Amino acid sequence: MTEPRLKTDFWIQAQVRLCDLAFIPAAIARRGDSDAGQVLIRRDRCDGTCELYARTVSLDGKPAWRRTTGPEPVDYATADGLIAREAGFDPDLWVLDIEDPHGRYAFDAPVI
Repeated sequence: MTEPRLKTDFWIQAQVRLCDLAFIPAAIARRGDSDAGQVLIRRDRCDGTCELYARTVSLDGKPAWRRTTGPEPVDYATADGLIAREAGFDPDLWVLDIEDPHGRYAFDAPVI
């Protein structure tokens, strides 16, 4: 039996609200399928670079996040290219932009 899941639009709205409560600017940059679209989080470091994270599943079947930009931050053009490539495969893609130069945003699952 599979674990019940939140609709993606509800989860995104909750993340924006949590960021608001923590005084972390967040905005929905791209809307996807409201029920089950893939999610990317672009964490803006406010220094001309950002990090891009994708929701995934760990080897033990639990939710996790994967840094799609590699170990180092990238410029916005590189992140935009990765987002465009992913949107080409998945038109239901969501992108949540978070301005977080101090790394205060708390992911709801481990980053692997």
